[in-house]
Amino acid sequence: MRCHCPAGRRRGAALPPLCDVRGLRENVAMSSVAPVLEFAALMRRDVAWQLIRADLAPVIAGLLGTHLAGQTRRRDAEELYERLDVDLEQLRAQGMSLPLSGQGYCAHWRSSGFLIRRPSADARGETLELSPDAIAAIRFLQARAAPRSAATESRLASIAALVRRLAIDTDPDAATRISLLEDEKDAIDRRIKALRAGDEGTLDPDRALERLRDMLAQAADVPDDFARVRGEFETLNTALRAQIVESEGSQAAVIDEVFLGIDHIADSDAGRSFSAFSQLVLDPALSAAFESDIRRVLDRDFARELTRDERQALRTFLSTLKERSAEIHDVITLFARALRRYVQSQDYQRDRVLRGLLREAMHAGVSASERVKPWHPTRLQLDLSAVTLASAGIVDLHDPSEFVSLEPLEHHAPAVADLEELRALARETEIDFDELTRDVNAMLSETETCTVAEVLARFPASQGVGSVVGLLALAAEQGTVDDDDESLTWRGLDGVTRTAVVSTHRFTGRIS
Repeated sequence: MRCHCPAGRRRGAALPPLCDVRGLRENVAMSSVAPVLEFAALMRRDVAWQLIRADLAPVIAGLLGTHLAGQTRRRDAEELYERLDVDLEQLRAQGMSLPLSGQGYCAHWRSSGFLIRRPSADARGETLELSPDAIAAIRFLQARAAPRSAATESRLASIAALVRRLAIDTDPDAATRISLLEDEKDAIDRRIKALRAGDEGTLDPDRALERLRDMLAQAADVPDDFARVRGEFETLNTALRAQIVESEGSQAAVIDEVFLGIDHIADSDAGRSFSAFSQLVLDPALSAAFESDIRRVLDRDFARELTRDERQALRTFLSTLKERSAEIHDVITLFARALRRYVQSQDYQRDRVLRGLLREAMHAGVSASERVKPWHPTRLQLDLSAVTLASAGIVDLHDPSEFVSLEPLEHHAPAVADLEELRALARETEIDFDELTRDVNAMLSETETCTVAEVLARFPASQGVGSVVGLLALAAEQGTVDDDDESLTWRGLDGVTRTAVVSTHRFTGRIS
């Protein structure tokens, strides 16, 4: 196509015609305007962006991040209300204006999409957890509050290793792959020779600690993905039900496939991807090797620089993945069974009829809007119920026999409380961790390491099994757990000597 504009004739072929320049500018403008419009639409609908822009964003991210984004991802609603009420009182004492209660704020955050309410599987009531978008927003704010190094040696090494592995595994030439693998083998052989000759030492503690913390940062993102995966399955389940209701006559392919036993939930892209991930997590050989590697890493000297939360996260990482994986499996099974039951019980036929009636009513309303204004009286009388609807489970029946006392009341004169008696009562109900800490540190002042069995042999369990449980808990949090077993012996409060065989729990440094 030739240009007939004056600029094109004057400048000749050396420069683009003016109309081409204008077209280029328009294309550049459109390419830069499109992201702006996309971000504007995203800001209006995205829950994560709404949380970050909220007036109470520090309160939401701080409280919900503490109670629902740590080791515990789901809590009973009543428990969460109580915890939030305590936190809100402390924030009000700091001068913050927070007029609502914990339950009131949770109701507002639930309607905003920050919280998800689900029925409790263990007891009556409901549980609350963070939505996937809320988790993403809170993780972003936490990362901004405590930023990590932008480029670390361990992260670059991991990227390089992944790229090389991808290059090897995707090379169609078998000879090239064999050559690359032989290079890796030669490198390993050279390291083995260097180790045997004593020319290669262990990794520097600072670099080892950096790698470990970088790995912990990556591992922290994995459990958050389960919330997103569950949301994907919920969206898929809703879409399949809508497809069943929307389908007409011979086009009801989903209905026919459900009758034939095809599991659309498990056969989806998300279902196949999660199935592969779950098989990897539940592999017994991988689990055993991972647990053994964790124990060896925590036994190293540099691991003592980890905080208690970091050690706990590393110990429970695999068990957390298994628990979340089993939970998602239950969700997939529940959705698949519900979808099959929905089709086989013919409930979708009733929903189709209701959908048709709603469409007819909407069509009639559109037609009537041309003649009847919205404020025009319809003269239609509807008798609404004035009865408050509530669950029968909240009714507390009155039992007169509970208030009848057959024994005379005893009158006790008030007296001054005995401090020693109060201490004795406290020791009967709570573990004396201060005493156990003193005993362990006393042992460590004489030797570098000690096991729980050695502590019990030196300092008998003054609280019976309570002292044993307390020592095991302290060792699990601030010590190491070996693969070998040891026998624990103690005398209970009833005077009976008992013995138990457990994994060797070892203290490697002073505890607090």
